[in-house]
Amino acid sequence: MKLATLRINGATTAARLDGEVFTEIEGYPDLGALLGEENWRELAEQAAGAQHPADQAELETTVADPGKVLCVGLNYKSHIQEMGRDLPTYPTIFAKFSETLTAPNDPIEAVTEDEQLDWEGELVVVIGKRAYKVAESEAGEYIAGYAAANDISMRGWQFRTKEWLQGKIWAASTPVGPVMVTADEFDPAAATLRTTVNGEVMQEHSIGDLLFTPAHLVSYLSTMLPLNPGDIILTGTPGGVGRARTPQVFLKSGDVVEVSIDGIGTLSNEILDPAAFAERTTAAAVPAAGR
Repeated sequence: MKLATLRINGATTAARLDGEVFTEIEGYPDLGALLGEENWRELAEQAAGAQHPADQAELETTVADPGKVLCVGLNYKSHIQEMGRDLPTYPTIFAKFSETLTAPNDPIEAVTEDEQLDWEGELVVVIGKRAYKVAESEAGEYIAGYAAANDISMRGWQFRTKEWLQGKIWAASTPVGPVMVTADEFDPAAATLRTTVNGEVMQEHSIGDLLFTPAHLVSYLSTMLPLNPGDIILTGTPGGVGRARTPQVFLKSGDVVEVSIDGIGTLSNEILDPAAFAERTTAAAVPAAGR
């Protein structure tokens, strides 16, 4: 089953995707609200609300206001090696905030404060029920499904200090979507992630190469604090980021960056300079994700 959050007439709604048609899941303004119900799967399966052609639907970020956005760095061997680091013994963890998220097809601002705008295609884990101190062998039971993300990073700010946070939390810089595929219909180990810039492949890697699997991450993170329905985990990016290239390549206004994951779909985001970004978002009255 594929689930999403749609923008409709200035509001949002959770929806189910069947082929080329979205069906509204009435009473739930986004996927996170739906996942808060213990019987969310039955509610989604039985939904019979208004329908919308998929090619005309406007998507919101998949979970509009997650309580937690947890992220993992250095989780593919190829990316670790290109960044000149040793393989970690434990996951490298940082966090984002809901204001960082944006929709799968929204533009992204090329901020004037940092010209080193970089891409990081990632698999996202969406939590489906409260997980606290769960064993890795049982962690899969707590995963509602999977989505894609692009952890757009401001590298100049990221590497000002040893802590990465300030390069990772710029407003409306992290698209997530386009849908969440439920865990029973998606095998991360069998999928490939691809990132392109203006059609040129920059990243193409098997998600099965993750050092720390989704189950391991759910178990590890839930050791420290409870994970709640709608929380999301960005699992890390493979090799091929712009900063590690020779010469380095960074995103600029007019570029289109796309992240695709087999079985999930594609994020497609145009990079715009601040003036064009302001004009586009004002004209479209794009609601900021998570608020």
